[in-house]
Amino acid sequence: MGHSILVVTHISAATIGLLSGYLAITLRKGSGMHRIAGNIFFVSMLMMSSSAAYLAAFLKPNAMNVLMGLLTFYLVSTGWWAGKRKDGAPGKFELGAMLFAFTVGIGGIMVGVQAANSASGSRNGYPSEMYVFFGSVAVLCAASDVRMFVRRGLAGTRRMARHLWRMSLALLIATGSFFPGQARNLPQWFRETSLVYVPHLLLIASMIYWMIRIRIKKRVRRRTADPEPVSTQLAA
Repeated sequence: MGHSILVVTHISAATIGLLSGYLAITLRKGSGMHRIAGNIFFVSMLMMSSSAAYLAAFLKPNAMNVLMGLLTFYLVSTGWWAGKRKDGAPGKFELGAMLFAFTVGIGGIMVGVQAANSASGSRNGYPSEMYVFFGSVAVLCAASDVRMFVRRGLAGTRRMARHLWRMSLALLIATGSFFPGQARNLPQWFRETSLVYVPHLLLIASMIYWMIRIRIKKRVRRRTADPEPVSTQLAA
């Protein structure tokens, strides 16, 4: 009974998370509707990733799903917090998140090494390279947290860029969990077309677009904030 409830919770949260996540992408950044969609995405993704990790750890063992669930939980938590909090020095939450990501990353890499040394070169049907790759992603995220501590926090466009790419990456992982993760539940004719990858490509394109736009805005603000050269002022 408990297993069934957890599975239904996971599927429901995943569905709501995907819908709200793609809705948030289409809405104007900073608008009230964008914040509402983002908050719904945040809550549903926490439920989806935590339930996935629990199911894969205790009820239906699968090391890859544990890794992906924990990584997604970390990304959506830190991404949401980056957009929510004000500029300032990092605190206990950021420290805990950094240690969490580092632990998840090292654990994923270790499982990958164990899988590589096994007879099949895989674990739970996934090749060792996938464990090493996503474990490395988690370690790189932890490294970016270290960099944030060295800088004593992130402000302005850097903080918003952190919010953007982490939320987008969490959504991309959730999208990948649906396809090809749940490909068997889709019609065969649909799986054989390239249409199944359209959401992935749109999401990646959107993330790249907004990252570039944020950087351009930052440069424009710097230029407008710089005072006129002395020679220009004298000539006037």
